[in-house]
Amino acid sequence: MRGTANQRPPIPFFPGYQLPVAMVLFIGMLYAMLGPLGDEPHLLWLFGALLAFLAVRLLGEWAALRRLELGILRTREGLLEPTPIEPHAWTSVGHLIQEYNTTIATLRLIFQTVEECQGRFLNERNRSNTILQSLPGALLSLADDLRVTIANRQAEALFGVRPGGLIDANLFELLNTNERDRELLRDAFLYKHAIRNQEIALRVDGSKRFFSLNLAFYSDEENDMGGVLILQDITEHRQLMESVATREKLVAMGQLAAGVAHELNTPLGNILGYAQLLDRGAAGHPKLAEYARIIADETQRCSHVVQELLDYARTDKCSGEICDLNQMARELIETFIKCRLKRYRIEIVLELCQEPLLAEGGCGQLDIVLGNLLVNAIDALDKIPSPRIVVRTWMEDTYAALSIADNGPGVPLDIRNRLFDPFFSTKDVGQGSGLGLSISQAIVTKRGGFIAYDAEHGEGACFVVRIPAVDLERAQS
Repeated sequence: MRGTANQRPPIPFFPGYQLPVAMVLFIGMLYAMLGPLGDEPHLLWLFGALLAFLAVRLLGEWAALRRLELGILRTREGLLEPTPIEPHAWTSVGHLIQEYNTTIATLRLIFQTVEECQGRFLNERNRSNTILQSLPGALLSLADDLRVTIANRQAEALFGVRPGGLIDANLFELLNTNERDRELLRDAFLYKHAIRNQEIALRVDGSKRFFSLNLAFYSDEENDMGGVLILQDITEHRQLMESVATREKLVAMGQLAAGVAHELNTPLGNILGYAQLLDRGAAGHPKLAEYARIIADETQRCSHVVQELLDYARTDKCSGEICDLNQMARELIETFIKCRLKRYRIEIVLELCQEPLLAEGGCGQLDIVLGNLLVNAIDALDKIPSPRIVVRTWMEDTYAALSIADNGPGVPLDIRNRLFDPFFSTKDVGQGSGLGLSISQAIVTKRGGFIAYDAEHGEGACFVVRIPAVDLERAQS
């Protein structure tokens, strides 16, 4: 900051210098006046002239010193300007003024260079900061004690802190990760191993997300732990890759299922033929005849389901068939009551609408959907006192709706968004493939409908199936 002359005392050059000069002048004048009166007038004149010369020299030096003093004061105020040397060039101080001006010029050049370097530094800093803030990942610069010294906006957003809130935070206290990934980081810092695109899991806002971790160190010195850590969120990419892998598995399984279904047609035909022969030969045994008819009906239903699987694996075709959800629910529930529901003593309640509830497409694939939902409900009621399943049907806008609800433990909130993921199952290993709901969702979606978990349902779990309804009056017109 520049100052003013009245703010600082002037620099004292030879304190008391003015008094000796005045004395020399006085003595010189005295000798000049008294010289003719002495015995040696020439010597007195010579001595007086010498004193006068010395007086003039001293006055010149004194004036040059004053000018140099003013120049130094201006320099102290920040004005790097040369001091005029004339008319003091003949004095000894005049040579100092020349050196002073040379020094000032050098200082001005140095300051100019420093200013240019400072400008370049600021430009580079702004450029580096722009690059740092525009990185797609969260960047943390770490000191030797593993505390954060620099963090970009992505890192602050990731950890949910205000700007500058990550500074001086400890890395291991900041990262909420599992023990395996924490051990990975410990080893990296302990042995100074750089990390490239290592996948780790972090708990962020109460949910688990996956990140690609990169770690590099500033130096190769063993005791210097400072470095840069970058976290790139790859959760969506990971889910996409899992989805692609799942689709490939489903395609392979669909081809396998189509082959198996094709092979099942022959034994099912044989079973149907023998059931019909048994029905004809049991004329005198009504109970056997009833069993034979049940076997024949169920065989035909299996054959129809197999055919639907084959059709599902092929290109879609418009069949023009319709399905009465009420009738389908009654027939399927009757089969389950005679088998699993009766065995497990599960109460079944049918709340079906009075009018026919017709949906697009045949009943074969919808039979699979309803069967999967019933099986899941039965499994959820294991060891539940007074188990109960309620099947409802109703008309909702342009959809034929069907719901299956149970009084089991329900579905935990944290896994509801994964219910329809392929191969996801809450059952024990070997008790479920995790494909029931995903295949059911695919079947219903193919018909323009959808399946949803009813989060507003009270006790237990409730799944709602909605399929485009058939307007008979419009179709017949």
